[in-house]
Amino acid sequence: MSGGTPKGRSKGGDSAARGRRMADKARGPRPERPRPERLEPDDSADIGVEARIAAGLLLNGALIRRGGLDEALALPAVSNLPGPDRAFARAVAMAALRRLGEIDQILNHRLQKSPPEAVRTILRIALAQTLVLETPAFAAVSTAVKLAERDPKTRPYKNLVNAVLRGIGREGPGLTTAESNLPDWLVARWRQTYGDAALAGLALAAREEPPTDLTLKPGANAEALAELVEGVVLPGGSVRTGRHGDVAGWPGFEDGIWWVQDAAAAVPVRLLAPQTGETALDMCAAPGGKTMQLAAAGAVVTALDRSEARLKRLHRNLARVGLEAEVVARPAEDWLDSRTYDAVLLDAPCTATGTFRRNPEVLRATKPAEVAKLADVQHRLLDAAAERVGPGGRLVYCVCSLEREEGETQIIAFLRRNPAFRTVPADPAAVGAPDEALTPEGWLRILPSMWAERGGVDGFFVAKLARA
Repeated sequence: MSGGTPKGRSKGGDSAARGRRMADKARGPRPERPRPERLEPDDSADIGVEARIAAGLLLNGALIRRGGLDEALALPAVSNLPGPDRAFARAVAMAALRRLGEIDQILNHRLQKSPPEAVRTILRIALAQTLVLETPAFAAVSTAVKLAERDPKTRPYKNLVNAVLRGIGREGPGLTTAESNLPDWLVARWRQTYGDAALAGLALAAREEPPTDLTLKPGANAEALAELVEGVVLPGGSVRTGRHGDVAGWPGFEDGIWWVQDAAAAVPVRLLAPQTGETALDMCAAPGGKTMQLAAAGAVVTALDRSEARLKRLHRNLARVGLEAEVVARPAEDWLDSRTYDAVLLDAPCTATGTFRRNPEVLRATKPAEVAKLADVQHRLLDAAAERVGPGGRLVYCVCSLEREEGETQIIAFLRRNPAFRTVPADPAAVGAPDEALTPEGWLRILPSMWAERGGVDGFFVAKLARA
């Protein structure tokens, strides 16, 4: 079979046992997650194949462009699946995205020439199941071969699929590097910006499914909720749980006492410290996690966002938790309202590279040119935000990006343009941020590799500024 003969062994000739030990050691501790057998679809072979087809569609959608994963979720082949099978398909695709570099390393050791992309997708999906989700190898191999048989384009490669997967199962995956899961251009950037040790931590953080964090309304009992969801209370008051899936059935959801929000995403509003009766503006507000924090603190909130579609979700979130805000659908730069505010929050559009734990697709979808493009948007939004800060008021700027051009560089340039503003140094302990996140300037640079013993945290840059 041209271009498709598997090699006899992975380089180095690792035994199956050694390969598994090395993979487990490199993987390190990982957050609690549902057992793989709960993710496995119906025992029917046909349904299992359909779920894996959906997983391939999700994986390829995420690799094509930003937003491709969400678009693929709406495809009938995915959306029409029964709930458990749809959840399984998404879990497989996300596992493949998180370990894509390592999976391709394993395959490249086995393949003399690269097969057609559709065949590689089948192999990637199968390895994501066996190596990450711990699906029984016989089930993954069997359905992978069935997948290959279904399509005339991949049918000639079904024996290759079988041989490669059985060889890996028999002899082990061999050695892989966590760093290979990150795009080369980001590896170079993060090594230069944060150093080798931090880069290694970021690479390990990118491999694992993160836990779920909940932000509570003031007065809610965090310890009691943590017990109900089998979680823990984090510094700052967020509740962290190993649960995943549909949150609508979780304790307290119907009562509206909490909402899902990564612990790092809750830091900016804590740093802004809104007070009862103060006026607060949340620029770029949708889907509303920070708007709800502001309103829950007792502030009189205006939520501004350019996307009417995204604001619909904000309205639903506010209604569920019983909070109110004035909602305005308008680009912040074009908003002609003359009001100023005691507290202004700008969670600016960004590359979102700090969210790769929850959204591994951002690592593949983000391109180097986007950093400069978005930095220009952030520059304009910061100047618009400054005009909204009343005398003696304060501004918090944040981005869920790890790129300096979108964080530190923005604030350095802003302070040069706006001498009426000064930095208000952050106190990490007071706002529930890792201690090591504090920069010499008094800003917060939170890395996903921080709090590794707790399951990590999303990456954020946060700075608090005050108008004289």
